[in-house]
Amino acid sequence: MKEISVKELKEKIDHKEDFQLIDVREEHEYETVNIGAELIPMGTVPDHIQQIAKDKPVFIHCRSGVRSANICNYLESQGYTNVYNVKGGILAWINEIDPSLA
Repeated sequence: MKEISVKELKEKIDHKEDFQLIDVREEHEYETVNIGAELIPMGTVPDHIQQIAKDKPVFIHCRSGVRSANICNYLESQGYTNVYNVKGGILAWINEIDPSLA
């Protein structure tokens, strides 16, 4: 499984690179704090797989990186080669990028 750090993700956001950012947390978690990702809760990913790009990088995050890693593994088993787990998830984003979100 490929991974990306929150610092690398922030650079890509700042440079306006073309990618898809997906948050696989639950809606109530997303409403509490989010970084503008598309919300596709973990349990609904198989039903929304057609929304996940195959033609550009897809960065997937959750709270700490565990659920997103599971989703990356699932998507890879479905033939995706362009998915990356965001190491440390939203907690790493808060700690390393934007502490004001805590």
